[in-house]
Amino acid sequence: MSDSDKSSRRVAKPVSDVLSNRQLIVVNPLYTLSILALLSLLWLLLTGEDWSSWLVGLPVVILATWSILLLRAPTEGRFNLMGFFRFLPYFIWESVLGGIDVASRVVGPKMRIAPGFLSYQMRLSHPSARRLFVNSLSLLPGTLAADLDGDTLQIHALDRAIDPDAELKRLEQMVSAVYGEDL
Repeated sequence: MSDSDKSSRRVAKPVSDVLSNRQLIVVNPLYTLSILALLSLLWLLLTGEDWSSWLVGLPVVILATWSILLLRAPTEGRFNLMGFFRFLPYFIWESVLGGIDVASRVVGPKMRIAPGFLSYQMRLSHPSARRLFVNSLSLLPGTLAADLDGDTLQIHALDRAIDPDAELKRLEQMVSAVYGEDL
């Protein structure tokens, strides 16, 4: 591998570097208390009424709560539950259609594929919305996210002849509704 190839490759940061730059996110005390209560209930369900288990359980619940608050993505937008409930059936339906489309392309005697890469300019700005969009991209027939550089998303498509732009915009619109973003 040449020096130019090595310098252009991205290197993952060690976990310690990532965590040292994170701030503990405590949006509201009710959120923190609800996490504590949920994890305590889970511990209680797992251990039964053996109160001596709380010698281990209490530190575990506190550490798990602290980890959730530490690793939680900063919230720049609001999660919209109604947007999510509209997205869920769309995601399931498109996943089924995508699976059928890909299977019909590759199962026949003559595979109808012409793989290649496409570029798509994302309009989403919220980090969680961008993550959901990139991860949901595979539900569209024959598409898979390959690389993200800034706002430009490189997509691997099974068939370069098909223009997925309208479907990508629709998916992006559905994801934007989940996070209350205006596109």
